[in-house]
Amino acid sequence: MRTIDFIKAGLEGGKNLTLGLLDDMKDSPLAQPTSKGGNHPLWILGHLAYAEANIVNHIILGNENPLIGWKEMFGGGVEPVADAEKYLPWDEVRKKFDEVREQTLSVLSGLTEDDLDQPSKNCPPGREAMMGTVGACFGVLILHPVMHRGQVADARRMLGRKPLFA
Repeated sequence: MRTIDFIKAGLEGGKNLTLGLLDDMKDSPLAQPTSKGGNHPLWILGHLAYAEANIVNHIILGNENPLIGWKEMFGGGVEPVADAEKYLPWDEVRKKFDEVREQTLSVLSGLTEDDLDQPSKNCPPGREAMMGTVGACFGVLILHPVMHRGQVADARRMLGRKPLFA
């Protein structure tokens, strides 16, 4: 298996695992994963789209994140709030996630195996091990949705829903 094929499989697997749970939470987008709050499903969905657009466009390609306007809602370090007025509608955010992922796969399809070893254009200082190369950035894109999957699972459990193996 070529590395690019492995990355595509990882991106697809992580997306399917996480989006299966997120799509199940469309009716309760602000459900929090703990009694003390936390990252609710709508924030996670928007955060995943924002972060992926940032990693691909800004960090790998050296361009501006096309979702830069979402930073205050969904950027890293933003504390989610249980107020629907502070967010875009679920369907808009979900559609944008799919568009961002389509662009990610398009960029990946245009790469060679050697391109994966090239330095990323805008690696955040101190994050060289995680995002210093194009390939490392794709590693983050594989893991990031799965990292947040547990938070969605916890939000589902807070609502009394049974585990869903999606």
